[in-house]
Amino acid sequence: MPVYRRHRADRMPLTRTMPGYEAHECRHVLTKITPMILDILKDALLAAIAAIGFGAISRIPRRAYLLCGIIAAIGHSSRFLLMQPEAALHILPATALAALIIGSLAVFVSPWAKTPAEAYLFPALLPMIPGIYAYKSFGGAVMCIMGTSQESFNYYFYQFAQNGFITLSIILAMVICATIPIFIFKNRAFTATR
Repeated sequence: MPVYRRHRADRMPLTRTMPGYEAHECRHVLTKITPMILDILKDALLAAIAAIGFGAISRIPRRAYLLCGIIAAIGHSSRFLLMQPEAALHILPATALAALIIGSLAVFVSPWAKTPAEAYLFPALLPMIPGIYAYKSFGGAVMCIMGTSQESFNYYFYQFAQNGFITLSIILAMVICATIPIFIFKNRAFTATR
């Protein structure tokens, strides 16, 4: 039988309490967790939509759209979580681990759906391409060309080199880490369509 009593600190109406656990503690935890959960769900939904769109452009089978979106949502959400202050990973290792997760999911889902792993892998990876770094790199290159002084050239060349290196490193890490599961589980990956 639950015990109901009035909480004196907040002057709340009758609330259910447990020994050692007060209602305001629960509210504090929920107000901290709820925005993060909403951010994760938003990130997952947008990644799934983008992956389904890239899958449609790549002309993968229609039966693969839903699984492609789910794999992209899981992978992109895992990168999002790894980049949060609690995990504090830079975008490069977070993307590499997320690409490994996407590759593993694609390999294990492909025999069940009778579709090659690449049909899920590449559209699910595309939402993780670092667009802002590529944009800043291109902007730095343009400003290098249009710059008038040596100081502005040095600054924009530094921006171009730094952002370009980060972009290329992330893409290389995505390619390597996403294909590792295909080569580790060769029998499963290459017999998926049989």
